[in-house]
Formats: sequence, C-alpha cells, structure tokens
Amino acid sequence: MEERNTLTNEYGTRTSVTWKVDDIILGHGVSTFKELTTFTGSGKADVVRLHFGMKGNYAFTYKQLDKTYDLIGGHHNIMYSKEFDITVFNKTLVLETFGVQFPSALFIQFTQHANDSLKRFAEDILSGKNVMLSEQWGAIDSPIQQVLQQIIHCKYNEEMKKLFLLSKSIELLVLCAEAYEHTRQEQFIKSPADKEKLIAVRDIINERVQDPPNLSQIARMVGLNEYKLKRGFKEVFNNTVFGYLADQRLHLAQRYLRDTRKTAAEISFELGFATPQHFNNAFRKKFGVTPAAARNSL
Repeated sequence: MEERNTLTNEYGTRTSVTWKVDDIILGHGVSTFKELTTFTGSGKADVVRLHFGMKGNYAFTYKQLDKTYDLIGGHHNIMYSKEFDITVFNKTLVLETFGVQFPSALFIQFTQHANDSLKRFAEDILSGKNVMLSEQWGAIDSPIQQVLQQIIHCKYNEEMKKLFLLSKSIELLVLCAEAYEHTRQEQFIKSPADKEKLIAVRDIINERVQDPPNLSQIARMVGLNEYKLKRGFKEVFNNTVFGYLADQRLHLAQRYLRDTRKTAAEISFELGFATPQHFNNAFRKKFGVTPAAARNSL
C-alpha cells in the first residue's frame, strides 16, 4: 500500500512516497535540482489527476491541452486526458508536489451528484474531452494545506490508514471543487508578481509560527502595502493573515499532542499563545475538545 523511493540522476535527487488505496493512488514528492532544467512526464492510465504544487515555481506544457501553465508555489487544479504528456521547466531548485489519481469511472461515480462545476467536468470526461477544471489555478489555502500535511504525516497502520487515506483523498476533491467556486469571483490580485509576494507571506508565517512578524513588518519584507497585503491574502487564501496564523498554530499544536510528550502548557508557550488558558480556549473552539481530551483520545 505504501512505497518509498529515492532517485538520483544528472538533474538532482527526488524522494517520493506513493500510497495505493484500492484503485486510488496518492503521491508526495520532493525534487532537489542541481540547476534549472527541463524534464518530461507521461502517463497512460485513464485517471483524473488532482495536482498540488506545494513548494517551488515551474512552468509546464500539457501536450493534450496544447497549453502552457506558469505556476508559483502553492497551487492546485484537477485535470483529465486519456493520455498525459507534459514538459516541465523548473524555476527554482526545490519542487514539492502532491497528487491524487482517481480512476475516471470512480471519479464520475463520486461526482454525479456534486456541485455544478464537478458535474460539468464529469460530463466532459464522459464525452471524451481533455479538460482542466479551471483555467485559473487555485491557491493552496489552510484547509487544503492541513489535509496534505495530515496525509504526509499519517501515523495509522494497515486498515485504519487505508480508511484515513480514502477519506482524505475525497476531502481534497471536495476542497478543490469548493476553491474553484471561489476563484471564479472577480479578482483583486491580478499581477503574478503580487500573487508571488502573497505566497511569500504565507511561507513567512509557516516558517515563523512561534514568533511571527507583525503586519507592517511583513508588508515591508515582501514589498506590499498593508491594504493590498490584507485584502490580497484574504482573496488568495480565503482567510485573514491572523486567521491563517491561528489555524497553523492550532494544527501544529494538534500534531505536537499526537507526536510528542510535550505538555499543553509547553506547547502553548512554544507556539506563542498569551497564556495556557488562551491556548485551551482556542483549541477547544477549533476542534471541539480541550488539548487534554484530544491527547487522551489518541
């Protein structure tokens, strides 16, 4: 059900892990390149592909759609073609990606009563079209990011892991479709350079969860005014800057409770909460249980 690989060639090194759940395949990979280069990928399976660019910038040409997409870190989309041939040019030396492959018949079964965008997508598959869910790629917001991290750091074994991965693959499908509805709205952030700066803001928060800079400091660090920072971040990630920070802290706290022996008070201090009681209240509001109850249930 799980396979781990490390591949080294003239371009660099790629480490990957693949999970197979019935006929659904999930995969996570990190590629470290020696230089900027071009490489190809292909597939023959009749599957719908959920693609998540978690880190790094690259462009790729999709032969079956006869289109080229220029992407920056933190994006996702859903695609289908009977065959799959792409040429990728990496613009950064590290790329991290995640993918889910649903057999087309299973995807249609899952989406026959879904929202309008997924039903239209399924109809295109049935009619034999090569299709992308959205011409505008969605940003990886907090809910999608958390599901990806939950899969990558999953601690379950055997049948429990199988059930967990199945549920999370469907959850990712739902979140991607929901995000598509959000991207259809009128966009405030139109410049790719500004979007890249907002992704840099997200990365700053992720790297400094314990001691984040304030809004004015972040604005200066990335070269945006505070108004564009606040409105643009909300548009791209469907959350405020501080709401995103709070989510990251609480999900990290949840992982600490599961994977370490740190006390709730230690976790509270490490993640920058004002007091243990403030942490306790925020955790209960987010997850419906106290940190102590969450640890006891693991």
